[in-house]
Amino acid sequence: MKDRVVKTMKTMLLLLILLRVVSGRRTQLLKGLPATSTVEENAAAGVSVYTFNVTLSPLSSEGVAILPTIVNSNPLTEAFDIESKGDLEYRVVTTGNPVLDYETMPKSFDLQIFVEDTTGRTDLSILTVQVTDKNERPVFRGNMAFQTVMIYVLEGTPQGPIYQVDAADPENAKLKYSLLPAPVPFLVSESGAIFSTKEFDYEKDPHCYFLNITVTDPDGLNLTKTVNINIININDERPYFTIKQRIYRIPEEQSPGTIVANITAKDPDDEDSPSRLFYSIQSSDRYFSINPSTGVLQVTGRINRDALPLWLHPNISVIVRVEDSPSGGHVSEMEITIIIDDINDNPPECHPSTFRKEANENTTAGTFLLDLRNYCKDTDADPSNNQFHFTGLSGFGSNNFALESTVSGRLVMTEGIDLENPANLGVEVYSLTVRVQDIACPNYSNIIYIYIRIKPVNEFFPVFSNLSYEFNVPEITKVGSSIGRVNARDKDWPPSVITYSIVAGGGTRDYTNIFWISPTKGDVKILARLDYETTQKHILTVRASDQEKTATASVTVNVLEVNDEEPVCSPNFYSFQIPVSLAVGTNINGFRIECHDRDSDPRSFRYFINEGNVNNHFTFSPSAGSNTSRLILASRFNYESGLDTNWIYRLRVYITDDNLLSARDKATHLIKTGTVTLSIRVIPNPTTVIPTTPGFTLVTKRKNLYSESAWYVPFVITLGSLLLLALLGYLGFLLATWVRTRCPPAGKVDGTHLRNAPGKKKPKKEVVVTMTKLNTVFDGEARDPVTGKMYEFNTRSGARRWKKSCEPLQLVPAAQVTSSASTDGGQGTDRADAPRKKEPSEKRKEPMAETKPAAKPWAGQSETPEQEGLRLQKPKEESEDRGLSSPAPQGRYLPPLPFSQP
Repeated sequence: MKDRVVKTMKTMLLLLILLRVVSGRRTQLLKGLPATSTVEENAAAGVSVYTFNVTLSPLSSEGVAILPTIVNSNPLTEAFDIESKGDLEYRVVTTGNPVLDYETMPKSFDLQIFVEDTTGRTDLSILTVQVTDKNERPVFRGNMAFQTVMIYVLEGTPQGPIYQVDAADPENAKLKYSLLPAPVPFLVSESGAIFSTKEFDYEKDPHCYFLNITVTDPDGLNLTKTVNINIININDERPYFTIKQRIYRIPEEQSPGTIVANITAKDPDDEDSPSRLFYSIQSSDRYFSINPSTGVLQVTGRINRDALPLWLHPNISVIVRVEDSPSGGHVSEMEITIIIDDINDNPPECHPSTFRKEANENTTAGTFLLDLRNYCKDTDADPSNNQFHFTGLSGFGSNNFALESTVSGRLVMTEGIDLENPANLGVEVYSLTVRVQDIACPNYSNIIYIYIRIKPVNEFFPVFSNLSYEFNVPEITKVGSSIGRVNARDKDWPPSVITYSIVAGGGTRDYTNIFWISPTKGDVKILARLDYETTQKHILTVRASDQEKTATASVTVNVLEVNDEEPVCSPNFYSFQIPVSLAVGTNINGFRIECHDRDSDPRSFRYFINEGNVNNHFTFSPSAGSNTSRLILASRFNYESGLDTNWIYRLRVYITDDNLLSARDKATHLIKTGTVTLSIRVIPNPTTVIPTTPGFTLVTKRKNLYSESAWYVPFVITLGSLLLLALLGYLGFLLATWVRTRCPPAGKVDGTHLRNAPGKKKPKKEVVVTMTKLNTVFDGEARDPVTGKMYEFNTRSGARRWKKSCEPLQLVPAAQVTSSASTDGGQGTDRADAPRKKEPSEKRKEPMAETKPAAKPWAGQSETPEQEGLRLQKPKEESEDRGLSSPAPQGRYLPPLPFSQP
């Protein structure tokens, strides 16, 4: 990467110089150039090629601005550079990178040399460098160019060529080969081939030859390399054994690796060096093996004289083979005999050699445990060697046991063992050893291991560390927390495994037991949340058991009171409207909240509005020290100046139970907070607020703690819900049947069909629509603060409508209209439905829209409002008999104002 950067910089410098040459003032500054010079190939770095001077103008007193530089060469090369000799004299030298080679590189180079003085004058001249040829030494090629060549020749190989020397002359001249020393059985030909002049015998001739091969060019330049020729021996003789002994004697039961004999042999082919022979056993033998390299015969398997087949034939024959090659060589064989001598080598043996017995603690003295002779024997054939006896009863606790006699081998207890006795150190298992030994020499013996386990007897009851336990637990302790530990022990050894359980107490109305005890550790934990307000104390009965004997203890759990109940207020949600002109200090709509807390004093409540109280218009009085508080208007609304912009306030009230706590106690005590949400809509004057029924939502939070013992609760609830749904469905079916039987069809009145109904058509049911238009007098006007439009309102009822600019205030008569569905295609129904279908589009188009004209009376008759009122007062049956339709009411449609109650 670095070389690439340097080359790039050089290229940019050369381009800048060429631009200066083209655009600058050119003057003859290089004295002695252009010129032609020569240099020999292979010239070392720093060889001078040509010398020239730089001539400066008298005006250039400061010297040369850009030293003479080779800006280009043809062909490109970095083999030349310019050095300063002093006094404006410079020379072109070789760099040695690359080294000039006449045979492989161009024969001539044109170097462009550039110079510039301080006045800006430049000069560019060419120096032609011609490379001259030089006679070079010949060179070896191939392996001989880098190392000494090793040539291997087998003995008995016929004479002839054994190696070809490869050499070349840089000038392609013909080369001459020679060989030294002369009195060797080799020669070299004019082409460089090395020949052997005899057939070599490894046993008679030298094993190695060093030849100096010299190659010379016509001018006498030469080069010498060494060739090493090695004569390789071949196997042509048969090996022979050099030992004379053929019979050997060893005792039985020799350990593996015991040397029986050292078999030696010789190979005539290796007279001057150790023979490289290979030994093996030809006969199938499991007792002996021979080292294939050294010929050492040694024991590899157990040799038992007292077992077949050696008990009948104690002689073993082995055939040993020697060969001078692992495969396909010359071979010789020899038979040797090995006699096995008998010895007393079998110790008495017991099967099994390890015994395990059990005895209860406090077993009486003299109790028989084990007869060893029934399990032991000696396998020697000679009766004098198979007699044995028992000795050496030892081991920890052996004083508690004894052998009746050394011959019988009967083991008995000498005294009872109590595991709880400190003298026994709580030992459960006694490890004993008994030696069974040959009477005859060399007195071989074996060890018998006896393990006697004393079975403990459960003699003692568990005992608690305390007769009763008392734990104080805050009621907010997390479910699953450990609240204390009970501990019980008994005096039995080894210590009994004691398990703990709760056998009584700890139950509540919702849970059979809210406590759990660890069966192994005795840790008491809670399974459900404790509640001081419900139960202040729990008394448990805990049992400790060692699987046979039990003990009980009393555990009292005192529940400590903690402030964990949130204040609950009623109502916790309220929505109402107030006029914008409401006086400051007014109890808004008489609203007050009443709070209670199961674990706090009524005076501990504190009230504050946390969210939604923009410009602090609202407050509570009293703000603390009471369980009831009223909502007060704290400041007037100011919409005219733009200070207030919200018409709807959603207040989030926080009620805390920390009023009676000091500032220091508030940082450490647990404080609970209740919330109340209020929605207040401000109605601008002079609109009268329509009284609404106060409403609130009671939110009850319950936490369901599931108990595995109450699995039946969801089942019973689900089953009861299904039965209730089935009962309601059945009652609905009975009601529908009763209605169908009690009410006649809508198409008949006293059994008579409608007059206009066709004879075969089913009578249609009448749809009676009653529309009432109130006689409302709009006696006031106001401007809507949101849209800026004028609207009219009634000061008594609060009704309002948008006002048209050209319409004066007027009274609208009240009317009641009844429209019946006609039997001629249902035209009356369509007309009555039409205004309702158009309401959404009309609201978007114009807030003051009028309905369509009333439909014409049936049969072309018209009715006055007085007649219409009289007709509406008649019974419904009369209207159905006459089949008359009512004209649609006339009036205006008022869309709801933007600030109307949602």
